[in-house]
Amino acid sequence: MAFILPDHPFDPDKLTGDVSGIASALGWHDSGLHRHGRHQLLFAQAGCMSIELAHRICLLPPSRAAWLPAGTPHRVLMRGVVAYRSLYFKPRAELPTEVQVIAVNPLLREVIERMAFWPWDKPKQEQSRLLALFMEELAEAPQESWQLPLPADPRLDNWLQEVTRDGALPDRLNLLAERVGASDKTIGRIFLRDTGMSYQAWRQQWRLLRAMELLAEQTPIGQVAGQLDFSSDSAFISFFKQHTGQTPLRYLGARGK
Repeated sequence: MAFILPDHPFDPDKLTGDVSGIASALGWHDSGLHRHGRHQLLFAQAGCMSIELAHRICLLPPSRAAWLPAGTPHRVLMRGVVAYRSLYFKPRAELPTEVQVIAVNPLLREVIERMAFWPWDKPKQEQSRLLALFMEELAEAPQESWQLPLPADPRLDNWLQEVTRDGALPDRLNLLAERVGASDKTIGRIFLRDTGMSYQAWRQQWRLLRAMELLAEQTPIGQVAGQLDFSSDSAFISFFKQHTGQTPLRYLGARGK
């Protein structure tokens, strides 16, 4: 049985096969920081999740998957219903050993879906053909990632939890400085040092990634604009097109192909 209920205990490191998969429908979910003894491929057929890796967050809409080598500390965050798929691989020499976020084409999407529902005791000889196709598609998939580097200063820890875990809109600079008891200039220096971005640029990148999450959850454009503090729908559409090269509607259409 490969479909896991949200409250079902599951430890992939206890599986015995070379390749195993699971599928689940998850709502709000925070996995907490953890790691596996197996390589993992994370993917959502529908909905959107983000994955926290070593002071950065990567967005995983249904057009992208994350490859996590065995032992990689990570934390998976979901804020809406997600059709979650995960594949686990016993480490072997031919498998990638670096973190990758890859584009998922329609063929790879269907291969992942089939493997996620494999019985855990599926014989190796019955896995071989589809596994070979998976390996070929994984090797050829373009690497791409919408990322958000995270500041490491402990004064920002509580605020950062609200922003990353709960999706709270980041404060404007003066309000954040007032909240943590630091000057605007100090906050600016922290972000430049830890993320390589000004606070304003960081906040804009956060808004973009959150917009992608909300759009993947089929939130209407007007609601997205309102939640992310845009003055109008047209202002949000212009912002989104400036950063992605396409309108929200075109982005949604391309994602579904």
